[in-house]
Amino acid sequence: MDMHLHLASWRRHAPDWLAAAVSGFAAGALLMVLELSWVAMFAAEGPWRSSHLVAAIALGPQTAFTSEFDLTVVATALVTHYALGILFGLALAVVVALLHREDSVLSVEVIGMAFGALLYFINFHGMTIVMPWFIEMRGWATLMAHLACGLVAAVLYWKLRRASATE
Repeated sequence: MDMHLHLASWRRHAPDWLAAAVSGFAAGALLMVLELSWVAMFAAEGPWRSSHLVAAIALGPQTAFTSEFDLTVVATALVTHYALGILFGLALAVVVALLHREDSVLSVEVIGMAFGALLYFINFHGMTIVMPWFIEMRGWATLMAHLACGLVAAVLYWKLRRASATE
C-alpha cells in the first residue's frame, strides 16, 4: 500500500514548514519593498498606492480608490502581504518536495521563478475577476518583481531547510 501511495517518498521529501514560512515571509517583504519603490518612483498617486490596493483585499474595495497615507491601510497591507507571502512560501515548499528537487539549487531556482510567474498570472489576471482594482498593477515591472520574489523564496527555502526534513 505504501508503494502505491508513495507515502515513504513523501516522508523522505516532506517540506520543512518553518523554513518555508520564513522564506515566504522574507520574499513577501522583498516584494513589498519592490512594489513600494516602483510606485514611489513612477506612480502619480504617490508611494502608498500599492498599500491601498493590497489592503483592499481585507478592508474592501473602497480602500482601493484612495492613495494617501493611512496607518490602518498600511498596517493592513503589511499583514495581508506577509500572510500571503507565508502561505505562498508553504505552497512553494510543497511543490519543491513533490517534485523531489531539494538537492539542486538550479532546479529550485527554476521552480521558484516559475512559481513567481504563476502567482503573477493568477493574481493579476485571474483574481482580477473578483478584485478588479489589481488590473492597474499588471505589467512587466510587477511580473519581474514576482519572478524575483519566487526566486528569493525558493533559494531561501533551499538554504534554510533542515537536512532531516528531506531525508
